Amino acid sequence: MSNLTIKETGIPDVVCLIPRRFGDARGWFAETYSTRAFADLLGGTVFVQDNQAFSAQKGTLRGLHFQLPPEPQAKLVRVLRGSIFDVAVDLRLGSPTYGQWVGEMLTADGGEQLFVPHGFAHGYCTLEPNTEVAYKVDGFYAPACDAGLAWDDPTIGITWPIAPEDAILSDKDKTQPAFAGFSSPFRFHRAASAA
Repeated sequence: MSNLTIKETGIPDVVCLIPRRFGDARGWFAETYSTRAFADLLGGTVFVQDNQAFSAQKGTLRGLHFQLPPEPQAKLVRVLRGSIFDVAVDLRLGSPTYGQWVGEMLTADGGEQLFVPHGFAHGYCTLEPNTEVAYKVDGFYAPACDAGLAWDDPTIGITWPIAPEDAILSDKDKTQPAFAGFSSPFRFHRAASAA
């Protein structure tokens, strides 16, 4: 496990993983994902698809997105070029961190990755122009289960690194519903303690 640094966040199930880079005069090499190294850390999550998004402008904000049961998605997010402020919001009823958020800066230079499990809304804001984000998901896109929440909902209170008027949003993300009216289908399941 020495090829991977694990950084805890304010919500235990959301983790930041930093693969080790091996460099020389040519550049560097990193193992960005390995089932063997990641499986236990990510609760046995099996990824089925890779996605990539390009954002031309700094301040592009995507989120807060998630898929409802029976087709939820866990994500493993990293940056290929540029940098982002990446956010996960706990939507699991019964969780001690329900309605709370964590944010991490992910950069192409640093290679950080954020794991966002089932039961979380996800969003990010680009910190540089021409930013490319790649993420693995453990479920396919299901339009009937596609859902979201307002990125600037005051109840959640995310401290984004840009002024609200500078956020570049899709039409869909301009009209996402408020957290107060959200009836969560996600449930928190406490991990069994080791005997």
